Amino acid sequence: MLSTLRKILGRTDTRRAPSIPSGERVYAVGDIHGRLDLFEDLIHIIESDDASRPRARTTIVLLGDLIDRGPDSAGVVERARQWGQQREVQFIQGNHEEMLLVSREDTDALRSFLKFGGLETMVSYGISEETVASVEIEELQRLMTAAIPQTDFDFLEGFEKMVRIGDYLFVHAGVRPNTPLEHQMGRDCRWIREPFLSHRGDFGAFVVHGHTITPEPDVCDNRIGIDTGAFVHGTLTAIGLQGTERWFLTAQDETGSAQAA
Repeated sequence: MLSTLRKILGRTDTRRAPSIPSGERVYAVGDIHGRLDLFEDLIHIIESDDASRPRARTTIVLLGDLIDRGPDSAGVVERARQWGQQREVQFIQGNHEEMLLVSREDTDALRSFLKFGGLETMVSYGISEETVASVEIEELQRLMTAAIPQTDFDFLEGFEKMVRIGDYLFVHAGVRPNTPLEHQMGRDCRWIREPFLSHRGDFGAFVVHGHTITPEPDVCDNRIGIDTGAFVHGTLTAIGLQGTERWFLTAQDETGSAQAA
């Protein structure tokens, strides 16, 4: 496991630079997708970076999709909850958390969940792949709700749609252009790609989001995407924000390091 610290200054060239309120610092973390190893490394990197800077009120924002696809969703959920007990952490619900929660009552949603990483999540909670493959969907639904602690369901269900700090809006997938932020639909916040990604106008705040994988942080004049594909590329990214300053922090495994070279 290789952990790396990568700092890249960002600047908005065509409009006033967005800022975090004076005396505050924010770190936002992209999609973790069950990669507890990378998450642990990035927690250490963030804590070290925060301690090296002048004292500030620091908030961590997890942008959602803690679960699915990677090998230890259960461990990520537990570690995220522990971190939130140790410092100020804001949790945003991603589309994968939504799929899990809906799957408790909807077998069609459960079938989709299994195709998009839910199998790995069930295995991390102790349900074998053989069991998943052999039982009827209704029985699997029962086994899933029994295997995943209610405290975990409650934790994920309590995640936010979006978080606003200063000029920045933190959201999982994005927002619908030309719609006031207070009128944004939860489904768009968790699932949207277009027309959000190609929009170059003002969203009402500078958006920091995950959901859409890019090899490097996707820095635009009105948004930054920081889902760098932890489960597929081996790179988990966070952005640090203070005043008008921005910097990126990454945790990488050997796969991520090789692809970045």
